[in-house]
Amino acid sequence: MLDVTSNAVDAIRRVIGKGDTAAPAAGLRIMVQAGGCAGYQYRMGLVAEAEQDDTVIDFEDVKVFVDAGSAPLLAGARLDFVEDISGSGFVFDNPQAADKCSCGKSFAA
Repeated sequence: MLDVTSNAVDAIRRVIGKGDTAAPAAGLRIMVQAGGCAGYQYRMGLVAEAEQDDTVIDFEDVKVFVDAGSAPLLAGARLDFVEDISGSGFVFDNPQAADKCSCGKSFAA
């Protein structure tokens, strides 16, 4: 199961709050797709609803949706949101990653 830190939950909440009020987001979809320099890359985006085969994870009032194909590659992973002198953004710590690229945006399983 994917773990999401309180910093990441707060960041997701802020992004959802700034979203389109005509088509409000229900939560954040996280997927793993083939690509990137190491083989797989993380994809995230706000969505209006879960898809049929999604795993829905509730973190307080924030929902995270993980598609069935990505779930095994995210098992035990942790999503954090970091802010430091070089910038801010979401960061994955994934025990399923055998290797990762230097930017941390893609990994090999």
